[in-house]
Amino acid sequence: MALPPYAGAGERAWYYGFRFFCGLVFLFLIAPILIIVPLSFNAEPYFTFTPGMLSLSPDAFSLRWYEDIFRNEQWIQAVQNSVIIGVSATIIATALGTLAALGLSRPFMPFRTVIMGLLISPMIVPIIISAAGMYFFYSNVGLAQTYPGLILAHAALGTPFVVITVTATLVGFDHSLTRASASLGASPPTTFFKVIVPLILPGVISGGLFAFITSFDEVVAVLFLSGPAQTTIPRQMWSGIREQISPTILAVATVLICVSIALLATLELLRRRNERMRGIRAA
Repeated sequence: MALPPYAGAGERAWYYGFRFFCGLVFLFLIAPILIIVPLSFNAEPYFTFTPGMLSLSPDAFSLRWYEDIFRNEQWIQAVQNSVIIGVSATIIATALGTLAALGLSRPFMPFRTVIMGLLISPMIVPIIISAAGMYFFYSNVGLAQTYPGLILAHAALGTPFVVITVTATLVGFDHSLTRASASLGASPPTTFFKVIVPLILPGVISGGLFAFITSFDEVVAVLFLSGPAQTTIPRQMWSGIREQISPTILAVATVLICVSIALLATLELLRRRNERMRGIRAA
């Protein structure tokens, strides 16, 4: 909101001071990204700014570390595993979270608060505790160090985000539409796919993107549950930092930053579309 022309000196000082403070906080949060991105183009195998980079010499910048991602078999396998596990876990988490949210939105749902607390508990419990519990359970049932085990673990960690997002979408849902659909002779599946799904689709997609981001960035559960064949990008980055420090890690981190920005932009577009559909924001 713009500062009104009749604002006094104190109000102006607060207006600009508050925005200056918010800018400092934002700079503090984004400073690591501002350092990682230019370092990923360093022509030398160092994690510091060389004199050539500081002088903006063209010879000091290179794409060699980005090319190394596609030349290194370990990184290629890590990318493939992250995509396979992330997409599979997102599909499962989105389906389960959407169904759970629809059930919790029923006005006469018994023990709604207790069930909601259980569903979002993976967000509250420290991840290392969840990962340790999954490890002991999956070891007993033969799912440790397997793709299905990792997919199920990531789906369990991503489901709470879908539940919360879809539940928030259903807060303003007009249930008279479902009753009108039933009164016109539509079957429950037809009502679900033709009436409910189109209205809650932005929330479902947003929850799915959150679940995908959670799976794509997860490293603790992967350290507990994965084997050599299930190495993901975060675990490969972790191993690279501990065993052989290479600027390729910075290049991968930059790619992940770009992916995260694209997903967050998509979430914002979906949020605005959902507001327009609900009449909160003008088209």
